[in-house]
Amino acid sequence: MLAVRDSRDRDAFSHLFDYFAPRLKGFIIKTGVSGAQAEEIVQDVMLTVWRKSAQFDPHRAQVSAWIYQIARNRQIDMMRKDARPIPEELKAEPHQEDDAMQILAMDQEAQKLKHAISKLSKDQRVAIEQAYLGELTHQEISDQSGVPLGTIKSRIRLGLERLRLELKGLRS
Repeated sequence: MLAVRDSRDRDAFSHLFDYFAPRLKGFIIKTGVSGAQAEEIVQDVMLTVWRKSAQFDPHRAQVSAWIYQIARNRQIDMMRKDARPIPEELKAEPHQEDDAMQILAMDQEAQKLKHAISKLSKDQRVAIEQAYLGELTHQEISDQSGVPLGTIKSRIRLGLERLRLELKGLRS
């Protein structure tokens, strides 16, 4: 794991994958997940191990504990996603077309959101876009920008609050 973390060694990752993938699949299947879902979770876990290998700290956990924790978290995420009820709007017939009023309303909402986002400070706007559109964690944003984690969290929180107030004002 250290070779993967320190030098992005593909051969070391291949050995890590070959060792852990079947064990993870068995571990996940024992919890009642189907074989296909278990395969999907294992692939996602190993991709996460590769992408986030720099976050592994051998002083905090063993490799197996770190990887199994990622697997457990992915499995919980998948179970939550599967258990989530489908909103009524999404249950509509797939061939049902939106009428012109719905399209116009959605376009107006999008314009209001763009306008509200444009009123944010550049720092808040960038942090929110990276977190929600770029799907980066707060820590990843901090690492990439060199800005302290607390500052990133504050920018996002204050920016979202300002957006909420701005959009609330536009609806009134």
